[in-house]
Amino acid sequence: MDGTLIDTEPLWGQATYELGELLGRPLTPEVREQTIGGSFPNTLRIVADWAGHTLAEGDVERYRTWMFGRVAELFSGGIALNPGIEGVLEALAQRGTPMFVCTNTERVLADPCIDAIGRQYFADTITGDEVDNPKPAPEMYLEAARRVGAAPGECLVVEDSWNGMSAAAAAGCVVLGLGDAVPDGVSKLDPQALVGADAGDVDSWFSAAL
Repeated sequence: MDGTLIDTEPLWGQATYELGELLGRPLTPEVREQTIGGSFPNTLRIVADWAGHTLAEGDVERYRTWMFGRVAELFSGGIALNPGIEGVLEALAQRGTPMFVCTNTERVLADPCIDAIGRQYFADTITGDEVDNPKPAPEMYLEAARRVGAAPGECLVVEDSWNGMSAAAAAGCVVLGLGDAVPDGVSKLDPQALVGADAGDVDSWFSAAL
């Protein structure tokens, strides 16, 4: 969702850099890159390790409350869809293709984003706090396939983060990666290809990635 469907990664990035300041050591872009697409506990662990900060009991909840409050504040300035996304979603919805949002963002912050994208497009949504093991584990993609009654290999996943691409590939899905670098088993897709794309283009991408 974040970074693939909507342009919220810069906002998450801003809050993550601020988290580094809060824990006592500014992040480098390379450390921030490691957190993209991860769960909050994973992000906090990376930032704390970088800062040399030993987490105490209750810190995960305390810093989660701070982080989510800060991100909600940043979201209040508006959430924009990435170029081409609305047209692709509309074309697939008109054809009756079931679509899911699978995001490591927790439900309290995911819902305003899903509403901004258009909840009516999706058969269902799965968030990071609704699975035992969020991305890069494959669990949420396996669950989405199960809910729709499809084999993972019949499902196409579009992801922008290494964590997300790795999760979808581990689930056995066909994966299109919007990142500059992609894991093994993932096909690259230029995000600009989404602009003006329709359901037929999505079918072609799926076939080419098999």
